[in-house]
Amino acid sequence: MLPGSSIGQRLVLTSFGESHGKSIGAVLDGCPAGLEIDEKDIQKMLDLRKPGQNLISTQRKEGDVVEIISGVFRGHTTGAPITMVIWNSDQKSKDYENLKTKLRPGHSDYPAMTKYNHYNDHRGGGRFSGRLTATHVMGGAIARKLLKVTLGVETNSFTSQIGKIKMEKEFNSKMINSIYKNEVRCPETKTAKTMRENILNARKKGDSLGGIIESVTTNVPVGLGEPIFSSLESDLSKAIFSIPSVKGIEFGSGFQGSELFGSENNDLYVVKRGKIVTETNRSGGILGGISNGMPITMRIAFKPASSIAQKQKTVDIKTKKETILQVKGRHDPCVVPRAPPVVDSLVALTIADHALLSGAIKPVL
Repeated sequence: MLPGSSIGQRLVLTSFGESHGKSIGAVLDGCPAGLEIDEKDIQKMLDLRKPGQNLISTQRKEGDVVEIISGVFRGHTTGAPITMVIWNSDQKSKDYENLKTKLRPGHSDYPAMTKYNHYNDHRGGGRFSGRLTATHVMGGAIARKLLKVTLGVETNSFTSQIGKIKMEKEFNSKMINSIYKNEVRCPETKTAKTMRENILNARKKGDSLGGIIESVTTNVPVGLGEPIFSSLESDLSKAIFSIPSVKGIEFGSGFQGSELFGSENNDLYVVKRGKIVTETNRSGGILGGISNGMPITMRIAFKPASSIAQKQKTVDIKTKKETILQVKGRHDPCVVPRAPPVVDSLVALTIADHALLSGAIKPVL
């Protein structure tokens, strides 16, 4: 197991496999015994992430059919490690033959080759591939159900921006059912249509686009998080940055809050229906690294996909000479539309981990 292949303290997810290897998979350790779960619960979220579903994603056709190997018996978790696997079926490794020595701009090729002395699997990015986010979803689907069943916690992520095209309205609970009604995963139908057109135009030009995913998690108990180095923001950020292409994250008012006065940015406490809440939520539901009971809100920035069809200047690492590279293969012109279930998964894994640490969720249900 490579260092960095696991995340979590009480609920630990370990990811394994490579993009063009025989399989990819995950082991989830620390899940309480007694959670009703089967492959359909995991498959439902995997289907939202899988490739080849439409024109704005990679045309690699993978069914991403999950098999549970251990940890579930008679429809319930046993408390043992839950091992899950997906068998790869549509690799085209020949597309990467000319990339053995030519460095792809925007990719991890050069640092990976240097770190592992060329022993790394370069096909499709190997361990650095976005395909490995399916392993996040395997564990995250279980964590998401665990949170829903035990605490009523729900997390929902959606596309709020593609390139320069942004949602016109602020997200609200009425929009949740609209997130997956279009290919872009934006809850505004009109905006989603424009986003889709822009992605297809970028693909025609042999280019790509980035964007922003927003995440809202509700019904979070007060007090989750362990200051100082295991604050809820710290651990959520670490989890989110495990997604390839993520380059920024902000909570609540984020960078915009840096432009405000304290009197404008502070969330004032009030009592509603006997419960202490805040009038606004510029803190994003976290204060001092600990959840305050308000919705946890995040904005996550994704860079444009690095694999583009245009010719680009690069270096041949073998000859140490500059050359021209045109990346072939099947790639997403924009990775953002496939990211919401991945973000949901990592948020759920982190919050469930902290709920177990705090005792809010018991080791046996």
